[in-house]
Amino acid sequence: MRGGEQQTSDRRLYVQLLAFGAADDTSNLAEELEDSPLEAVLYEDANDPRGVGLLTWSDNPEFFVTTLRPFLRRSAFHALAFKPEYTMMGRTYSIGYEPALTEWLLDRPRRVVADKEWKWHVWYPLRRKGEFNSLPQEQQMAILREHGKIGHMFGEAGYAHDMRLASFGMDKNDNDFVIGLIGKELYPLSACIQAMRKTQQTSHYMEKMGPFFVGHAVWQRFNEASIA
Repeated sequence: MRGGEQQTSDRRLYVQLLAFGAADDTSNLAEELEDSPLEAVLYEDANDPRGVGLLTWSDNPEFFVTTLRPFLRRSAFHALAFKPEYTMMGRTYSIGYEPALTEWLLDRPRRVVADKEWKWHVWYPLRRKGEFNSLPQEQQMAILREHGKIGHMFGEAGYAHDMRLASFGMDKNDNDFVIGLIGKELYPLSACIQAMRKTQQTSHYMEKMGPFFVGHAVWQRFNEASIA
């Protein structure tokens, strides 16, 4: 409830990260994106001198097969070596406490990843242990609050923004979530992940995290006029 009105939405943003190797001309890839209508982020992979990543999004999942797929096949991306182990896909979601539902689900994620002052992005999938789902709701929320408090501290201090995506049924490795950390510098993103290792969620109820994709954005775009 916000302002006496029940917030509801049947829309969410679908976000996908694809990674490639054998990319010797990043500027050529950026030019192809510039000439396209896509909203996207192009990364240079910090851990692969010939690696790149491409982050795209849409509120319509058909975008990935009817628009993105043809673009990748006819553009310079087609000649690159696809790295499927880094593919991540998820959807935005709400836990009921967000002050503005549409802003949280559709607008904020696009603004954050396309902010040209925030070039360092770390993406990773995670899967919780099954026993977390059997805990009482109140206990689950307490565990999540402890974890989320660390993220809020880094965000309020201006060190890191986060994007949380649910990936149930959309991930070949059956991961539960995809997490994106976005910052002006890499160190705070690493420090945030390190601090979260001590929480109950990570230390007791996490089955698997990673692989981690560490990218530095070299091209970013979102269409401000299309914000919902």
